[in-house]
Amino acid sequence: MRKILVAFDGNQYSEGAMQFAKRLNQNEKVTVNGLFLPQVALSGLWSYADAMTGMAFVPYMEGESADVVENNIKRFEKFCSDNGMRHSVSRAFYNLALPELRRETRFSDLLILGSETFYQNVGPQHSEYLKDALHTAECPVVVVPESYKFPESNILAYDGSESSVFAIKQFVYLFPELSDNPTTLVTTGPASDYSEKKQDIRELVSAHFSSLSFLNLDVDAKKYFATWMAEKKSSILVCGAFSRSMISQLLRQSFVEDVLRDHKIPVFISHR
Repeated sequence: MRKILVAFDGNQYSEGAMQFAKRLNQNEKVTVNGLFLPQVALSGLWSYADAMTGMAFVPYMEGESADVVENNIKRFEKFCSDNGMRHSVSRAFYNLALPELRRETRFSDLLILGSETFYQNVGPQHSEYLKDALHTAECPVVVVPESYKFPESNILAYDGSESSVFAIKQFVYLFPELSDNPTTLVTTGPASDYSEKKQDIRELVSAHFSSLSFLNLDVDAKKYFATWMAEKKSSILVCGAFSRSMISQLLRQSFVEDVLRDHKIPVFISHR
């Protein structure tokens, strides 16, 4: 049984995140913990304190907003009960919100974030906020839009780094039910960059995915990459985070943002 954490962004409720949890529960029973942050929007937390060095005061959310959060908690509990999901609720108070998120992810198998509700409150700085959220999380993260098709194929982004291999393995362990989906291992840059590791990664993914293909993309072909991904509307993208190598720079600077905001597919991100 997997323990899943769904973090709700202030007074926003992500139906997309809950639908993803529901689908996982249909394949194998899960425990879902809803983390509600009523004092301040999740996306605003990162400007108040650094997850590693300390805490700062976070303003309390009062009145109408607090009532909305309470209604969202009831909505969450009803959804879980109606769909036979074991569940619990966590609240973070005052300046404990950011450390609470970190602690909850430490003791969870997976964090689900609703990307569109997340973006509603962050403005033009959403990429930096999302990067900070992913860095803070101590478990893998799935970022999902509100409207999407549950993955019928997998896109594995591999750049030859330890981080990208780790993400692929975490995906395999957490989502064995997706291993029979058509899967593409995508590399970028000159094929010679992966010559020594090419056989190793192919052997690893071949052991876990029954329908596998391979694609190498030149890192300069960003437009082609984005166009190609735009056609994969029933896919999930799997990638590591914070590697300094070519594909990670591509993903961090433009590609993940495009996928999350425009292409409307779930993205699985894991880092060590």
